[in-house]
Amino acid sequence: MQLNAQQIKLSIWRALLRLMPLILMSTLTLVTFWLVKKNTPAEKSAIERVRLHEPDYIITNGALSALNESGNTKYRVLGKKVTHYDDDASIDIQTPRIRLFPPEKSPVTVKADTGHLDGDLTILDLIDNAEIFRPPQAATATEPARPRMLARSSYFKVLINDDIIETDKPITLEQGLSIIRSTDGGVFNNIEQSMVLSGQVRGRIERVQPGAQP
Repeated sequence: MQLNAQQIKLSIWRALLRLMPLILMSTLTLVTFWLVKKNTPAEKSAIERVRLHEPDYIITNGALSALNESGNTKYRVLGKKVTHYDDDASIDIQTPRIRLFPPEKSPVTVKADTGHLDGDLTILDLIDNAEIFRPPQAATATEPARPRMLARSSYFKVLINDDIIETDKPITLEQGLSIIRSTDGGVFNNIEQSMVLSGQVRGRIERVQPGAQP
């Protein structure tokens, strides 16, 4: 028994109608997958994640010391909270204090509210309420006695390998009975343990109460 053309078309439409739910479901699944793929951010590779500036360890009451060629302590950095970053090896320091130990000189202490040490351990930025303190020095066979020195500024940069501390911010310098102010900062040479001020400088002599060593 042969089927006519109309019966064949009817059979095809019936088969398509039976398959229509499956076709719609497949199409919806493909569209959903495409939309999710398009709107999902690309996952960062392991190398990219490592390069993010995120701390890899934090130390409470941390200390970092370095020795000179003679095996003596060259400097020591202290902080209430020390945060190390893996991507550039830099260090953020809460309440930092660095003590510099020049040969045959009194130790000099520099401190501030916050600090940042670069990954090469060569530059320490000290920010907010920054101070340089040099204790009084007795006279020697080659040098006269020196009074206590205290320098204050909002910022100091410690160039560790050069034994230089500098700032371009206003600075107040106390030496003995003298108080000197500079508008453009100054440079402290730790080898000579002396400071040169820049910009407009004005000063006066008054009674300064001796302060305790930081």
